[in-house]
Amino acid sequence: MTQPKISDRQPTGGAERRGSASRREILDAAARLFQKNGYGNTSLRELANEVGMKAGSLYYHFASKEQLAIEVLGAGVKGVAQTVSARLAEAGADASASQRVSIAIRAHLDAILNDSGYTSAHIRCFPYTPAAVQTQLRNVRRTYEDIWTGLIDDLLGPQRDEPDARYLRLAVLGALNWSLEWFDPARDSAEGFAEMVERMILGATRSDEHH
Repeated sequence: MTQPKISDRQPTGGAERRGSASRREILDAAARLFQKNGYGNTSLRELANEVGMKAGSLYYHFASKEQLAIEVLGAGVKGVAQTVSARLAEAGADASASQRVSIAIRAHLDAILNDSGYTSAHIRCFPYTPAAVQTQLRNVRRTYEDIWTGLIDDLLGPQRDEPDARYLRLAVLGALNWSLEWFDPARDSAEGFAEMVERMILGATRSDEHH
């Protein structure tokens, strides 16, 4: 997955000289640690050790751990959103509602299982971040959720029930995201799982047509 471009802002003057690791290196390392240890168990001292710099030098790049989390977790949502949007754009306007859902399922799964840590860090850490961090990430999360809201609405059609549409979106994204906890490429098939999720969502919509 291609990660979204992260801010090119760089420290200037003495800050540049005293911070040996680049901003991108710090973000990449933070994503790995957030993914592995969670937000609460990742310290700036540990991150500094990971990139070979003094803990105090991190403040030349980031004012706080919260700011670091906002950038890492925000990049994770943008990354999966870009992957899904690109695959849907490739499918073109002639793709049916069910085809677009099928494409989005596979794109989302590919993004979270094969990314460099940003998206999986978001999925694993977001619920445990401070309220201020969650507030800052609200818009970027809503932007991605809106993609799925549109897909589900198109699939259910004009007679859709609002609560059912919301529950279906949450169920699909929850099932896909949970694969981070159990998926083993030596044992599991990403395509097989994607097909199962597809059957689940399409089955739910067909069942809804009979009520």
